[in-house]
Parts: sequence; structure tokens; C-alpha cells
Amino acid sequence: MMPTIVSGIQPTGRMHLGNWLGAVSNWVRLQETHQPVLFVANLHALTGSPLASGVLCDLTTQLVRDLLACGVDPAKSLLFCQSDVPAHALLHVILSMVTPLPWLERVPTFKDKREMAGDEWHHYGFLGYPVLQAADILLYHPVGVPVGKDQLPHLELTREIARRFNHRYGPVLTEPQDMVTDYPVLPGLDGRKMSKSYGNTIPVTATADEVLVAVKSMVTDPQRIRKTDPGDPTRCPVFALHGVVSPPETCEEVAMGCRQASMGCVACKTMCAGHLNDRLSPIRERADQVTDAWVAEVLHEGQRRANDRANQTLQQVKAAVGLV
Repeated sequence: MMPTIVSGIQPTGRMHLGNWLGAVSNWVRLQETHQPVLFVANLHALTGSPLASGVLCDLTTQLVRDLLACGVDPAKSLLFCQSDVPAHALLHVILSMVTPLPWLERVPTFKDKREMAGDEWHHYGFLGYPVLQAADILLYHPVGVPVGKDQLPHLELTREIARRFNHRYGPVLTEPQDMVTDYPVLPGLDGRKMSKSYGNTIPVTATADEVLVAVKSMVTDPQRIRKTDPGDPTRCPVFALHGVVSPPETCEEVAMGCRQASMGCVACKTMCAGHLNDRLSPIRERADQVTDAWVAEVLHEGQRRANDRANQTLQQVKAAVGLV
């Protein structure tokens, strides 16, 4: 049996290039050597801006469609919806009883959000979401968790919670190792990190025309005002996107053309959009084959299999704590 890994993704908008290149494409590769346990983190989605129930449900379904289109294979990966497996919530409650409050208050994400204006993030759900994240992971005894470097503090907290629980109740939970992905932060249309919260994303299922329009709208080197102005490709978000979607020879051509002012930004963006569309074309083709019936079948089977696995761990935890 192949070793288990665990990861999740929130249904807060259409899957974009940052999700795909930074996480999902890695999950697809790992299907050949591991068994990924992948979940749509709809409980985590509740920690942010409130979403109408119908909207959250639609976003969850759309995310599953996108995952299947990107190559997640239900025969190789366990794909399910977080809220369909009650063990996630119950283990969260149990683990919250052994997690010191200062551990949560020092989590970088919480500290950053707490400094934001308004009361949107001032609730227990956001403070305690790393404990729910720990429950998501620890239920499946994974050998590793694919993460970006910004998520390493969260994974270390998961290990600390597991160690504390095991010290108090016995060796029940498995400490997972990190599997750091190598992709750099992908720039969005405005030059900031591509993120749904910034509204600067390119969806993986966008049409070829939509991709061209989006890439043409991207900001470039601010010092290159006219085509005849030499530019610095290292300061240009479009060149950063070239770096992950275009072949090396194209990147070299673009860099030289930018520095020598022999290539304009429009031509650079058009080339980038062309290579990006080449990468996205197989996803669009698979997306046309994803039916509502298939999505429902995947979620139903995923719910059954995930509950079987998660409940085994939960029974061990309850026995150790004295709840059964």
C-alpha cells in the first residue's frame, strides 16, 4: 500500500493558476507514488467573509469539478468534502482541549489578520482553525503533507499538538513530515501574490480569449513607460509568469527583448498568454468531460471511504481519552 499524504483546499472561488501550479499539479504527480487524501475544506471557508449557503455549496461543487479537470483521479486519490466527515469536527474539539492558547495566538496568520481593521476575523473559529487543520491531517496518519513554505508554522503546530496528545494519552497520533513544494509565489494581475482575496487571479478553466485578456491587463515594470524604454524583467510580473509557463528559450528571448527595448510589453504578454493557453488546454478538455453525475458520484464515494478511515482513528482517540 502506498504511503498516505493529506492536503486540502478552500472553496472560496474558482481554482486559479496559483492553486494549480503551487499545489494541485503537485498532488497529481504524487498520485503515482502516494495515496493523496484530498478534501474540500468548506468548514475552513466559514472562517472568512460570510458566504450564503447556496454560494458555498456551488463553490464546493465547482472546486471538485476543477480538481477532476486538473487530473485528480478518484481511483488514486481519496477526494471528499470536509463537512461530510463528522470526525474532523469531533477530533477538532478533542484536540482543542490539549492545545494551549498561546500556541494559537503566535500563529503568523492569526497575528497578521488580528491587525486588520474591523471584526471580521475576531472570532474563535479563526483563532482555532489551526486545531481543525491539525485534526484534518492527523485523522489519516499521513507520512507527509505537501505545503508551501508559508504553511510550515501550521504544520509544526500540528506536530506539537500530536506530541502533546500522545504524551498525555499514549502514542495514538502520527506526526507528519513536511513536503515543501518548490514553486515560487505566482504573481497576480496586479503584481501582488495571486489570491482569490485580492481578485487578481486567472482561473484554470478560463477560455483562451479570457486568458489573453487577463494577461494583457497585467502590470509590468513601472519604469518601462514606452516601448523604447529599456526594462528590467526581474521587476516584471509578466516575466515571472513566463518563468513558470514558458520554455527556457522563450524566457531568454523575452528577457533580452525587455532589456534592449527590442520587444514591447504587448508582444511579451501575447507570447506569455500563448504558452499559458498551451498548458491549460488539457484542463479545458477534461473540464468538458466532467458531468454533474460524476461529481456527485465522486463525493458520495469519497464520503464513504473517508468516514471509514477517519472513524478508525477517532475511535482510537476516544478510547485513549476515555470517551468510550
